[in-house]
Amino acid sequence: MARLTKKQKEALAKIEKGKLYSVDEASALIKDVTNTKFDSSVDIAVRLGVDPRKANQMVRGVVSLPHGTGKDMKVLALVTPDKEAEAKEAGADYVGLDEYLDKIKSGWTDVDVIITMPSVMGKLGPLGRVLGPRGLMPNPKTGTVTMDVAKAVTEVKAGKIDFKVDKTGIVHAAIGKASFSADKIAGNANELLTTLIKLKPTTAKGVYVKSIFMSSTMSPSIAVDPKIG
Repeated sequence: MARLTKKQKEALAKIEKGKLYSVDEASALIKDVTNTKFDSSVDIAVRLGVDPRKANQMVRGVVSLPHGTGKDMKVLALVTPDKEAEAKEAGADYVGLDEYLDKIKSGWTDVDVIITMPSVMGKLGPLGRVLGPRGLMPNPKTGTVTMDVAKAVTEVKAGKIDFKVDKTGIVHAAIGKASFSADKIAGNANELLTTLIKLKPTTAKGVYVKSIFMSSTMSPSIAVDPKIG
């Protein structure tokens, strides 16, 4: 086991062992235990009482974080020529179609989100093996397959993220940066958690939100009280 540095020991000492913190407490504490020289991402991991192997217990959705992600999201708009100006004006970083499809076929995936139109999805099908594992395949459920390309681009740039429960029943999401105020971190965390609660499958039995942990890049994790609603 790797030995802890002095800063890591100091950070751990600030977290009370066995305590479940409120979202507000955790959001303030995360700033106190983050010691990186760069602006760390703040992440949240929520363990749900669902069986992701069952289609009717797959939890997936989108949420617009009120204070944004703190990250400049790189957006690729795969659109027909008549939609290119609209996508560029909305702030898409890359706009086009066939030339970007060819780049993706060659292994290029240097973007955070891909937005496209229903008529283009047929061309993206063969690229599923490249885009799927990276979470980049557009999906109507997340608003990334739409005729209103400008709105979709604007929302992503403003802090809209999508999330999906993984095979172990955990939802991971980045909810901001350590440079955010504690209030902004808490606001984003509460927005995500509220959205998750609304998405509880009717077939899920027992405790839905089993555990919540908040952490930043290289920081120890903070246990958050899962009794949030």
